[in-house]
Amino acid sequence: MSQWLLEFKDVYYTYPGTNRPAIASLTLRLPIGKRIALIGQNGCGKTTLFLLANGLYKPQQGRICWKSDRINYNRQSLIQLRQQVGLVFQHPEQQLIASTVEEDISYGLCNLELDEKTIAQRIEQVLEEFGLTSLATKPIHQLSLGQKKRVSLADVMVLQPELLLLDEPTAYLDPLHTRQLAQLLQTIHANGTTILMATHDLDWVYRWADWVLVLDRGQLFLEGTPQDVFSKQEVMEKLQLGVPLAFELLSLIEEMEPQLSQSRTQDLVDAIAQLKNKIQQKLV
Repeated sequence: MSQWLLEFKDVYYTYPGTNRPAIASLTLRLPIGKRIALIGQNGCGKTTLFLLANGLYKPQQGRICWKSDRINYNRQSLIQLRQQVGLVFQHPEQQLIASTVEEDISYGLCNLELDEKTIAQRIEQVLEEFGLTSLATKPIHQLSLGQKKRVSLADVMVLQPELLLLDEPTAYLDPLHTRQLAQLLQTIHANGTTILMATHDLDWVYRWADWVLVLDRGQLFLEGTPQDVFSKQEVMEKLQLGVPLAFELLSLIEEMEPQLSQSRTQDLVDAIAQLKNKIQQKLV
């Protein structure tokens, strides 16, 4: 059995009316069971990668494989793919189409032609899991942004995908809704779903991701663990991405520690050690 869920092999995609490819000679692999962050400047190809991964776009060159099998673009194959690869857009309005929360969550299940009992059970389960039971009959247009994003996530997870694609899920969220999202994603991942998240929030990436993919001009520029990627600080600065504040602080403390232990008071050394411990605990 392959350890890769999704593979891009020398993939190209250029939007009509443009000369520069949005995705150019892209080769990458998504490992099963990981929390993967996708980072890069605006226009680097993150959203296009998602639309290709979900089968909404078809590559003009190259191959995309799901579990080692090349994606087939006939209608039935795409229906199956989109059940396995769930995509949550950055803006919920692009995804929410029904009048109420319950109706919206049921939409994808109805398209799968499941029986009414199974649909009802799945809807009830996902409403409870995502804290939406009290909002089940509420009109979509009356929801807050955080609630709409939660419904968008529930829309996808009710299909029980193996891979969840999240395009800037924390964009415009306040700290409370960001924490709630983090808890939901922790549960989703613990239940066996691989997650690929596009984000500009490097501090989130540093404390959340198992693996990081760095895109630049439609190509995979760098990949590795957060520690490996952000340790290449000069490269990240050249890409105008920078590194997380927590990583920068820890690096600074580690540089200072040998000197402090030799030339400063023990109280100061202890204070620095405590600060380091607090930062590391925040990242867990």
